[in-house]
Order: sequence, then C-alpha cells, then structure tokens
Amino acid sequence: MLGKNVRVLQQLFSPSVLHVLDLMGIFVFAISGALLAVRKNFDVFGIAVLAEVTALGGGLFRDLVIGAVPPAAFTDLGYFVTPLFAAALVIFLHPHVERIQVAVNVFDAAGLGLFCVVGTTKAYDYGLGLTASACLGLATAVGGGVLRDVLANEVPSLLRWDRDLYAVPAIVGATMVALCIRYDVLNAMTSSFAVVTAFVLRLLAMRYHWRAPRAWHRRSTVREEEQ
Repeated sequence: MLGKNVRVLQQLFSPSVLHVLDLMGIFVFAISGALLAVRKNFDVFGIAVLAEVTALGGGLFRDLVIGAVPPAAFTDLGYFVTPLFAAALVIFLHPHVERIQVAVNVFDAAGLGLFCVVGTTKAYDYGLGLTASACLGLATAVGGGVLRDVLANEVPSLLRWDRDLYAVPAIVGATMVALCIRYDVLNAMTSSFAVVTAFVLRLLAMRYHWRAPRAWHRRSTVREEEQ
C-alpha cells in the first residue's frame, strides 16, 4: 500500500503534469542529441536517431526498472514525435558551428535538471524506496546522455575525469527530491527548486571547470589531455 507521501505526490503531480514534464525533458535532451549529431556531421537520419536515443534512453531504462511496461516511449506517440520535432528544428535552425558545443551543454544541463527530478518522483510513485528512487532519478537523467556519447563515438562525459561535473548535479537534484518526500514538503516550488539547482550546478561546473577528484596517489600511464 502506498504511504501518505505518495498520495500527496499524486495530488501534486497528476498524470497530465508528469506527462508534460516528461515531454519537456524529452525535448531538451533531443535538442542536445541533435546538436551533437550536427557537430559530428551526421546526416538527417543520424540526427533523428541521436535525438531519439538521447531523449528516450534514460526514461526507457527507468520505466523498465519500475515495471511501467510497456514503456511510455512505446505507447505514447508524443514521446516519439517530440524528438523528431526537435531534430527538425536543429536541422534547419542549428547555431553556427563554433557555437554548437555551448548550445549542446546548455540544453543538456536543462534536461539533466528536469529528468533527475521527474525520474525520482516517478520511481517513488511506483513504490521504490527513497534511496532507490534517487538512484533511478540519476539514471534517468544521465542514461540518454551516455547512449548519445557512445553512439557518437565518444567516451561518455559521465566517465571522463577531464570533463566538468555531470552526474553530481543530477545526484544533488535527485537527493533534494528524495529529502522533500521524506519530510513531506514536496510541492511545485520545491520540485522546481530542485530542477533549477541541478541545472545551475551543471552550468557552474562548466563555467568554472569543477571536476571530481581522482584516486589518491594514483599511478596511470594514460596521457592526460585537456579539453
């Protein structure tokens, strides 16, 4: 039986609201994937594929884990069409080449903030504990980006020491949502604050090149390359 917090959660986030939040996250992640495809000189089909994978990868993983099957990506036409719309916009209206990387990072940060909150919320709504929900919120946020980088023949930013903090902002956002649920203070304002916090942390990490520490007294033969 679902507890009090979940009943409140369902009142705050109706299925229609959750659907809108999902589509918002899908759109910004699709923009991110499509822009990277343009920078990699992919053709129109490649741009569409990378947009779809980036947008739906994390949510698909989330739905499979929580048992929301068939996943929304296969039952809601909007989930499939939204990335195609984003890809079409990028194909015709993408920034100048020298500005593409900045645009990719900004859109990716926005998607990161939205998905870590929506992922955590939905996972808890399906009966997962707070810790598991936060972890799944993280997976929802970074899963599409990991698939995007792999398909674009890049080491995922999530795993690279020479990339600015990527997973940490999502962890912070997901943890904030879990704590709000724990103390029964989750509402539109606190959830929006979690989104903005994760988004701003990611932007600050890119601006000031914040990076996670590596192993103490490490020994490596890998040549260190800056961005």
